[in-house]
Amino acid sequence: MSKKAAVIMGSDSDLPVMQEAIDKLKHFGIPVEVRIISAHRTPAAAEQFATHAAENGFGVIIAGAGKAAHLGGVLAAYTTLPVIGVPIKTSMMGGLDSLLSIVQMPSGIPVATVGVNGAANAGILAAQMLAIGDAELKAKLADFKEDMAKAVAAKDEKVRAQFEQ
Repeated sequence: MSKKAAVIMGSDSDLPVMQEAIDKLKHFGIPVEVRIISAHRTPAAAEQFATHAAENGFGVIIAGAGKAAHLGGVLAAYTTLPVIGVPIKTSMMGGLDSLLSIVQMPSGIPVATVGVNGAANAGILAAQMLAIGDAELKAKLADFKEDMAKAVAAKDEKVRAQFEQ
């Protein structure tokens, strides 16, 4: 594996959600670095990390944040690497505030965005991005999708048998 992934969150309170991205990346054997960097409280650290991410061996960045969720956009402003935003559910608006903060980026600064608390999908999407140039990772993703299909088929068979007349 030549590239690693970064999982960055604005607060340690985001870790229970972001753990799902970390777990997916590890499942596929992708090296992952986990950081807490705040777009608002430590903007210089966000700039420093993003500016040097590619030269430090990263191929993708996953950024999780809630409320005024500017972390993904700030990181994307300072790198050419793909950035995936994970909106974190909030108590005030249920995550809609986070989702809109991440998905409504200005032209030229894209942040791919998954659903609210969708860190698992962010991890899978990051793996798919890294697999573009990695045949071994591409095969692991194909196996993952095949396993999902088998699990659904088994559930289908069970429910069909349950309601068979």
